[in-house]
Amino acid sequence: MTSIAKLYGLVLSGGKSTRMGTDKGLITYHGIPQREYLYQLLSAVCEETFISLREEQTQELPSKMKTIVDLNEFKGPYNGLLSAHKKHPDAAWLVLACDLPLMDLNALKELISKRDPSKNATAFALKENPLPEPLCAIWEPHALAESLTYLANGNGTCPRKFLINTEVKLVFPSDENVLLNANSEQEYKEALLKLA
Repeated sequence: MTSIAKLYGLVLSGGKSTRMGTDKGLITYHGIPQREYLYQLLSAVCEETFISLREEQTQELPSKMKTIVDLNEFKGPYNGLLSAHKKHPDAAWLVLACDLPLMDLNALKELISKRDPSKNATAFALKENPLPEPLCAIWEPHALAESLTYLANGNGTCPRKFLINTEVKLVFPSDENVLLNANSEQEYKEALLKLA
């Protein structure tokens, strides 16, 4: 590879949040809606940052925030990820799901410092279950191009399965709490306890 792709940030917040029962991107853990908090974190370490969302969510955001509206060509998290890739195909994307209430700047800097652009992705993982976290990862442009082929070939729609079967650099965060997913009322309460 001749050059390292520029790094853009993407907050994935276009999901329906059915398990939580309320939009996870709007939950306030740090004094502002979670998707805005993650946007601010990513803006501190990425060249440009965007929030991925559904068309009907665009009115709810401060106008200064850059958005990428989901194209609805793909299922699940790939919808936001590949909508972003189609808009900026030369960028690598540092992707964060909006349900990571304990994510912090130190963790993002740690992930970026261990980035390996020769791999398809650099992803956080937990030591006791070393599987790549696709929604807390840096996706290189060639990985997203390969993902389009992967989906077209009918290999499923799970970004984690794609990463498991490809070249990925795993990074084990110093503080594993940053990977706590708050997808349900119980996990929301657990996150609040850890933040207290």
